[in-house]
Amino acid sequence: MHLKDLDVSRLPRNTKETVWLEVAQRADDGHWKLPFIYITGSTVSPILLVIAAIHGDEYEGVEAIPRIFRKLIPEDLSGTLLMVPICNIPAYETATRNNIIDGKNLARVFPGNAHGTITEKIAYFLTEKLLKPADFLIDLHSGGIAASIPTLIGYIHSNDKRGKRALAGAEAFGSSVIWGHPLPVPPGRSLTIATDLGIPALYTEALGGGLAREEDVRCFTTGILNVMKHLNMIEGEPQLQPVTHHLFGDGDLDNVITAPVAGYFRTEVALLENVNAGQKLGTICSAFGEVLAKITTEHTGVVIMIRRIHRVHSGDGLIHITQRLE
Repeated sequence: MHLKDLDVSRLPRNTKETVWLEVAQRADDGHWKLPFIYITGSTVSPILLVIAAIHGDEYEGVEAIPRIFRKLIPEDLSGTLLMVPICNIPAYETATRNNIIDGKNLARVFPGNAHGTITEKIAYFLTEKLLKPADFLIDLHSGGIAASIPTLIGYIHSNDKRGKRALAGAEAFGSSVIWGHPLPVPPGRSLTIATDLGIPALYTEALGGGLAREEDVRCFTTGILNVMKHLNMIEGEPQLQPVTHHLFGDGDLDNVITAPVAGYFRTEVALLENVNAGQKLGTICSAFGEVLAKITTEHTGVVIMIRRIHRVHSGDGLIHITQRLE
């Protein structure tokens, strides 16, 4: 089936199924396809959409989503669970953040273009066929190969009904770190379109590193089930853990402290460490160990992202500082 022909309202009830959905033709006369998993109860609503591997080097969601599929029984479900464990198949095949075919970042092109490049087509069909019918979105991310980020649940912080539902969902997810982001949401994200459509949306981050740690896969699996309990899709109470950090900031990891020169970067701070304005965060050295630049911060806050790859070029992102929610 082509993704454009999917109608989630017509999925058979009390069913669980895995299918491949065609998106676009490949050069070898085959098709680019997305793995699609759905579980339906006796009713259509609520519809929860869970997507993963928007970036091709993020694996936690790829492993967590099939676990959810194996755990759930349609007869125990109210509503519809839609899941795409690998959204960016071209990038996943090359273990890269972006799609090497068109060089584009799937997390920056939503709502996409039906007549655009392969990345734009994927975003378009995900938006039209899965996101628009949904009542709630969870987008599973991690730091990937290049960045270290603490395991967390993120949400859009606003005082309207949508924002309150997103915060309640984030709290139900059960992560010890919660990160809220004020409006407006930067363009191109799945959360941007969900917010525009009035759909409460969450996203995850995790340590990444080109592998899926068992504790992160377990956190994501439990978190999705917790949100389903919160939405009354399955019975039970969410399994929560104490919140150690409730953070607040724009969440734009395209806009971070960058390398002023090329060289070898070594950080001197840790994830979730409190730092002060003017504090030294690390150094960039030459191949001979000569210090070329000292990296400092202009802000007091909490370290939320650190570059994992030591080799840096001028302009590469190094560290991001966010704030605590008072």
